[in-house]
Formats: sequence, C-alpha cells, structure tokens
Amino acid sequence: MKTSIATVSISGNLQEKLEAISAAGFDGIEIFEQDFIADAGTPREIGQMIRDHGLAIDLFQPFRDFEGLTGAQRDKAFDRAERKFDLMQELGTDLILICSSVHKDARGGIDRAAEDFNALGERAAKRGLRVGYEALAWGRHVNDHRDAWEIVRRADHANVGIILDSFHTLARKIDPETIRRIPGDKIFFVQLADAPAIDMDLLYWSRHFRNMPGEGDLDITAFMQAVAATGYDDVISLEIFNDQFRGGNPKTVSRDGHRSLINLMSDVVAREPDVTQSYPVLPPRSDVLGVEFVEFASKGAEAERLENALKTMGFSKAAHHKSKRVNVWRQGDIRIVVNTEETGFAHSAFVAHGTGVTDIGLKVSDAAATIERARKLGAEPFSQPVGPAEMDIPAIRGVGGSLMRFVDDVSGLSQVWDVEFDATPDVGTPAGLTRVDHVAETMNYDEMLSWSLFYTAIFNMQRAPMVDVVDPDGLVRSQALQAPHGGDTRALRITLNGAESHRTLAGHFLADSFGSAVQHVAFACDDIFATADAFEARGFKALPMTENYYADLAARFTLGEPELAAMKRHNILYDEDETGRFFQLYSQPLGDGLFFEIIQRTGAYDGYGAPNAPFRTAAQKRLIRQKGMPRV
Repeated sequence: MKTSIATVSISGNLQEKLEAISAAGFDGIEIFEQDFIADAGTPREIGQMIRDHGLAIDLFQPFRDFEGLTGAQRDKAFDRAERKFDLMQELGTDLILICSSVHKDARGGIDRAAEDFNALGERAAKRGLRVGYEALAWGRHVNDHRDAWEIVRRADHANVGIILDSFHTLARKIDPETIRRIPGDKIFFVQLADAPAIDMDLLYWSRHFRNMPGEGDLDITAFMQAVAATGYDDVISLEIFNDQFRGGNPKTVSRDGHRSLINLMSDVVAREPDVTQSYPVLPPRSDVLGVEFVEFASKGAEAERLENALKTMGFSKAAHHKSKRVNVWRQGDIRIVVNTEETGFAHSAFVAHGTGVTDIGLKVSDAAATIERARKLGAEPFSQPVGPAEMDIPAIRGVGGSLMRFVDDVSGLSQVWDVEFDATPDVGTPAGLTRVDHVAETMNYDEMLSWSLFYTAIFNMQRAPMVDVVDPDGLVRSQALQAPHGGDTRALRITLNGAESHRTLAGHFLADSFGSAVQHVAFACDDIFATADAFEARGFKALPMTENYYADLAARFTLGEPELAAMKRHNILYDEDETGRFFQLYSQPLGDGLFFEIIQRTGAYDGYGAPNAPFRTAAQKRLIRQKGMPRV
C-alpha cells in the first residue's frame, strides 16, 4: 500500500504543501492543476521539486467534461486531453483522472461513453499513460460507480480503468459491497474522504465539508473492505475539500491525514480476514480501564491554594515522592498528583501555562501495545531522564503539549505508587468522591477534529454527537469521547471543547493559560447532597447560582420542595432526560478558568448537563471579573 494526498487538501503554496506532506510520511501526491499553474516553475522543474521531497506524482487531476460530446466539441475534448498528456509527461506522472461529465451538451449512453474512452485509451497507450474514470455524485449522466465501471468494462482497453472515491459512493448511499465485483487490476486509483451527515446539495457538501476518514459519519471502513476484497494493493489517497483545512496548518492537516489512512487500513485488515495485501498491521485499539492519575504542576502560594481546595473536597495527602517535590492526594479511586519540582517537564509547563494539568495517566490493558499503536499513528513520544528508583512510564504528547502516560498490570507499571512514593499518615475522612467522571480539554475550534481522531484512532472510544454549548459571549462546540461501559460506568470520558472566540470562558482560559489543555476535571459521587454537606463542613467554596436559576428549575421539572431547597442551599445544578437524572456542583474558579466539577448520574443519563452551561459560565465570569482575585 502507498499513501497519497491531493494537494488541494491543505493550505499553502506548492512548496509549503510538499514540505508538510513529506514530513507527515506520505509516499506521493495527487497534483491539482491549480497548484501546478500557480507555481512559477516549469512542469519539469515542478516534477523534480516533488521528487526531491521524496514524493511521487501518483495522479494528475482533474480533467472535466470529456465524454458524451459530439462534433467540434468532441474534437476539442480530445485536443485538450493531448495537451494534458504533454504536461503529464513533463511532470513525470502516468495517470490522469477524468471525472464524469456535467457539460450541458454531453449526451448519455454507456456505449457512447465507452467508445470515447476506448479512443482516449489508444492515445494514452502511445505515450505510456493511463486514464482513470470517476463517477461524480452529481454527474450529468453518470453519478454511480457501477455505471462508471460498466463504461470502463465496455471500453475494454488496458490503459483505461476506474477511479473510486468513497464520498461519491457513500454520499449517494450506494452499497459499497458492489465494488467487490470489480477486478482489482481495473481499479487504477482509490480516493478517500469522510464527511459529517448533513442533508444538503451534494456538490456543496463535497466542496466544503469533507474531512479525514474517521472524522465524519460515512462508513469508510466498509468501502475500503470492499476495495481490499478485489485484491487492489496500490495507492490509497485523500481528496479533502474542507474550508477549515484550507485555512489550517498544513503540517497538522497532513499529519492527521496520514494518521487517518494508517488507522483506517489497519481496521480493514482486522475486519476483512482474507486481505493479503501490504496493508499496515497495528496492535488493536487500546482498552482504557480507568484514569490512573491527574497531575498538576504548580508552585509556592498557588500550590498551597490548590492543595487547600483539594482538602475542602475531602482529599487526603496519601503519599509523597521519595526524591522529588511531588505529593499524591487520594479519595476513592482518584489520584491527584501535585508536582512542585523546579526542573523537568512539569516545571516547564508551569512556567509556560501557570498552575494546571500537565499529565493524565491512563490504566490500560497493555501499555507497550498502546505506545506502539500511538507511535505508528504519528503520536509524538515523550521521555525525560529517569532518576534512581524511578520507573520509566511511557508517554506521548497530548492536547496543548500536555502528556498522556500509560500504566498496566502486565508490565508492573501500576506498581509505581509503591516503588516511587512513601505513604503519609495524613488519612482524613473522605467526602464521597469515587472516581474521575471526565476530563474537559479546551482547544481552538479548528483543532477539534484533529484531537477527536487522535483519541478514537489510539483508544477504543466512541464519539458522541457534537453539541453547541451556549456561553453568554458566544458558542463553544463540544464533543464527548467515551470508552465502553465498565459495569455501570464508563472507564474514560474526555470532552473536547472548541473555542471560536476569546470572549467565551473557554477562549478566555486558552488565552490566559497560554494554551493549557485541561480546563476542568469532574469527579463522580453517589450522593451529591451528602458530598455537598461534607464539602460545606470543610469550607468548600461552591460556584454561587442565582435565585432565578432555581425558580426556572421549579418551573421546568417536577422536583420536591426539600430536594429543591437542598439544591439551592448547596448551589447544585440539575438536568434530566428520559434515561435518568444528573446533578452538578462546581468549585469557584481557581484563577481565570481552571475549576473542579462534582457530578452524580442516576439511571442511564450519559450527557454533561449542557442546558446548564449558559448559567454556569455566567456565574464563573462574574467571579473572574471581580478585582483582586488570585490567579489560583
């Protein structure tokens, strides 16, 4: 298998695109005519520049409105093709894409089109070139790969084959299983693109909303399973038209594209047992068993305020590191690590971002396999010197440059708490917190697809539908990623919150923390009212909610007066749906945006209280805007 990407998929001039595509690990490109025309080099110079980047030119495209014309228009179409053949030979590529015609004068008919392609195949063969025919989803007469294949079959020429594009097939809801009937040697090229499920004009949908395989809602895996079953073992390419990507970082988009292809083809190998082609084989997606720890970097008075906040929530200092200024705070299955070292990664993160989460530790079934899969999918590994009696916990870079570490029982990495730490006698009375319910990561909106792909490619996680979270000063897009159920809970929940404006609380947090990733950590409890009582006794400072909020609750839901009064007293927020009930309690902001959340889920409620977001963010902003509030 060779990987490729269309130059139209990313931003920049041709040189910038080539640098990004090469760095991401692609083998080749589809060169779009616009990119070629806009460059000042000659065709021969451009071809050499591409090869100097270690890339092949796998496809020249697009050639439009060829088949079905008559008279002078048909002659002109063949003349145009000959000119493009000249150009291809100068560039150094042998395959041209011809998409099904949308010309107003083009006539239909399978045999008419087949005759045109047989004649074009003859001309291409004289130059050692090949012609690939693709059915556009909005083609005038041909908009189905089955018709395109029949034209190619009847053209009956060795230099004419079919080009398959996942979007054109799946957007029209054509069964991809029909691809299995096409001989693999007559498939000349395969293009892939995913897309969100949107009911709109096919052309507009295609030109503006395509994304990487695994980022949308189309069944790209089923499409590629059918392609693989034909025996096809050549170029797998990305053709992405996306307004966001066109304005994005070309290196990031290219990296995500390559990751999506490797991830997709490894899934095809796993699901299509008879595949023998040279597709990548990766360890399976990692099963996350739980959140092992959440590590904060802090220092001085800020660290004292953070640890005092933990005390008010019932955490006890359970251990300290044998050789470093690192404390472990425990409650239930929750470990909060507070790192006040003056060297190493945590210190650097504190200097860059202030007090915040620098490291999330996940308990996985196999740490070594997790790291291997992550690296093969382009994740950035991390390591730093390990001191005496310390364990080398494998890690990769995550959102905002933070770390994600992995421990397991197989390798003994889960024994790190006994190896590196000494227990402390400070064992207090817990307040009812049981585990980490979710970790909320904040990023710029245009990074969301990238990090969603990151998590779902490496871990066994599913995406929930994206929702709009209303902030008084704008919208924040939010998407939850969830590991499978473990009993009546989920082993891991990550919420990705994309900020489009610095005026939103999420955007304000990003700006003031200089791109820190985690804005809040949510802890679960079994009885939020008992937990709130315990918090109150310890001096916990809850986020104050308005009288109007509770008046609205009484109007919207059937709540008993005692329960409503207790919610009001403790500033507990509430939501429900047909599956269950949801209670939320927030800490006051620890500075300009970092905070804690305590939640209780009953029944099968699987959301995050999105209807409460406008009232919660308004309350947080009121406090943040008060003068003299400490950063943490």
